[in-house]
Amino acid sequence: MKQRHFFLLCLLLACTAAPLRAQSSAQMSEERALFNAGRYDEVIQKLSASLASAPNDREIAYLLGMAWYRKRDYPRAIPQLQKVIRLGNEAPGDSPIVREYFECQQALGLSHYLLGQMAEAVPYLEQTVNRFPNNNELIYALGMASIQSRQPDKARAAFGRMFRVEPNSAAAHLLTAQMMIRVEMEDAADVELKKALEKDQRLPQANYLLGQSAIYKGLYDEGIALLEKELALNPNNAMAYYKIGDALTRQLKWDEAIAQLQKSVWLNPFYSGPYILLGKSYLKKKELSNAEGMLRRAIQFDPNNKSAHYILGQVYQQLGRTEEAKREFAIADKLQGNLENPDK
Repeated sequence: MKQRHFFLLCLLLACTAAPLRAQSSAQMSEERALFNAGRYDEVIQKLSASLASAPNDREIAYLLGMAWYRKRDYPRAIPQLQKVIRLGNEAPGDSPIVREYFECQQALGLSHYLLGQMAEAVPYLEQTVNRFPNNNELIYALGMASIQSRQPDKARAAFGRMFRVEPNSAAAHLLTAQMMIRVEMEDAADVELKKALEKDQRLPQANYLLGQSAIYKGLYDEGIALLEKELALNPNNAMAYYKIGDALTRQLKWDEAIAQLQKSVWLNPFYSGPYILLGKSYLKKKELSNAEGMLRRAIQFDPNNKSAHYILGQVYQQLGRTEEAKREFAIADKLQGNLENPDK
């Protein structure tokens, strides 16, 4: 999960908190000058000593909170940022104090988000998005935080806003389901997908995602039926043929699998997945020449695929090409990742 959101983390940090504006154009405090220069450790050192004697000083809390935030020390940033919010915003209009208040609100939402505290992040992100309604990075964070805190209605509203669709539309349910799948919340995604199909039975991708989920759960016949519904709407969906082929290989129906996987390859000849399963299917049928051809093509597109090298090693082993088999097994052994039932 952390790796999945690493890019988002960097993106969000890059887009948050505009450069600090001084409250007075005539004079800027030493601490603010240090902050603007990015010398956050010095800011923290100077102001931490003042905190005990002035625990409710808004400016100290602001500078300390934002300094810790910029250093990505979110647990230390949060108490100071919360203090700024508690002290409130009494300045009129779009003054520097108002801007700093909303800056802290945004930083609080993202700090909780990046710490995985999704329920705590949602209210701050909601208020931030209301102020910046066209900031897709913040909307995305709000949607994902809502998903992971089990608030699908808020998630749907966020993604509806991002993708310019009505929040209660079939499209919004579909988009929310797709985001749920990204964070491995398949059961919640299934609920959204079924609601999407209740509103629009011909919605593309909904049956596909439900079918993919069913196959993942081992419900192969159900998954195949759903994928066939998807193909009735879009016979050009190469991934649907691939997933049907995948389900059929798991049922050891090699001939039927080959027919579906061939269609996938003909529609999209540049994806390694169908070639690997074709190689496996041909191996099981003892059609070793065909198996070798498919696996070599898979490796051409995905040279670091562990399964492709391992199964090709099995093919070479059965062909009596011992040295080539050893080479492929050695490559597979060095590569990261799990073999997906290569001997099944």
